[in-house]
Amino acid sequence: MSIIELGEIRDEPASAPPIRRPRAAGRPLRSAAALVLSLVVLAGATPPPQRTVSVVPASRRAAAYLAGDGVFVVDPPTSDGDRYLTAYAQPSPPDTGVRRRWQTSLARIGDYLDVRVERGLVLATAVNEPNRVFQTTAFDGATGQQRWRHPGALQATTGGGLLLTDVREDGAGVMSGVEPDTGRLLWSVPLPRPANPTFHRDSEGQVDRFVLLQPTGEVQVHDAGNGHLLRSVDTLPGDRSAYQRVHVVDDLLLLVPPGSTRLVSFGLAELAPRWTAEVTLVSHVVDCGGLLCAVPQTGGVQVLDPATGAVRWSELGQDNLADVRHGRLLMARPGWGYTTRDAATGQVRIELGTWSLLPVRRPDDPLVGVRRTDGGRMVVAELDLVAGRSRIVDVLPGIAGSCQASLPVLLCRRLDGTTALWRLTR
Repeated sequence: MSIIELGEIRDEPASAPPIRRPRAAGRPLRSAAALVLSLVVLAGATPPPQRTVSVVPASRRAAAYLAGDGVFVVDPPTSDGDRYLTAYAQPSPPDTGVRRRWQTSLARIGDYLDVRVERGLVLATAVNEPNRVFQTTAFDGATGQQRWRHPGALQATTGGGLLLTDVREDGAGVMSGVEPDTGRLLWSVPLPRPANPTFHRDSEGQVDRFVLLQPTGEVQVHDAGNGHLLRSVDTLPGDRSAYQRVHVVDDLLLLVPPGSTRLVSFGLAELAPRWTAEVTLVSHVVDCGGLLCAVPQTGGVQVLDPATGAVRWSELGQDNLADVRHGRLLMARPGWGYTTRDAATGQVRIELGTWSLLPVRRPDDPLVGVRRTDGGRMVVAELDLVAGRSRIVDVLPGIAGSCQASLPVLLCRRLDGTTALWRLTR
């Protein structure tokens, strides 16, 4: 069942104080008449936004996932222990209802945590809670026919296959390359304890190399297409064991050695040392629009030059780095909301206000924030870091939560326990 609703939409005002304009002098009656006429013209020229709402057939205990061009529902176990996965097509104008594509049985192997679409396959990942062993089942995206099932969780996609990591209860594990169509295991590489693979992606976003950090300090770079060891380097001479972490950003391999007070850079291609920077309690390192953002364990950010390791600027404190887009950093301060900063200078661009970020389907999907009004309705906004504004997309009634977004599509649980799909349009 689908319905068309009229919505509310507006741009979120900037956080700067309002500017008082001087009072108009002269002919107030003429000004009032002109204002009324303008409002009438604008109202006729700009129709109110509409939202299409489609109910997804799912029980209150079912889990729904927005993936690919569809919605996938994992039903709770029946009294006999059976479980089902149902695929629905998202409605597209002029259609307004979801359409069931197929339904298939799920293995009784624990709790299902994720459903995603990759390379024409629907991949459902489950975990056996007592020992935290994962299993991935692949279904044909068009028919729902099971293609294969393997131990492990989907880790990444490569130019020609999928990467699965299978970590057992005792901590031992392997990473395997899997042929998507057949499920044939192409190769396997033992994982160190704890399992900590890190990935390098090519210009098209596909994983072409992965990095393993052995407890002895040996860093290994493997080809993601065949699992072959390409090169390695010993970062702890003397074969002693110590806790370290490794991150890959563009063509750099960045090692956080014991103590977390330094960042050591290697060229990923040759594993030759490049520079060492003194930083504070590094938690992780990410790309920041051509720079490096070293995120401390205590909050804040330290921005480094990737060529030299020199600190461009730093801001230590409670702010947490939430996202990076187009040279802008989205920083979250608990209780204060979000601000944007320029990655190159650290300059605060704008305060976006207090929002809760929704999980998005693809990395390049618009950032979506939500918040409650005093009346309990949910404001949905697109957070634009470049323009420095939050654009209100809609204000929705009756939303309980558990939302996923891929604008203009939104999937949420409603207060009455049903699951619905919104297509938000102006």
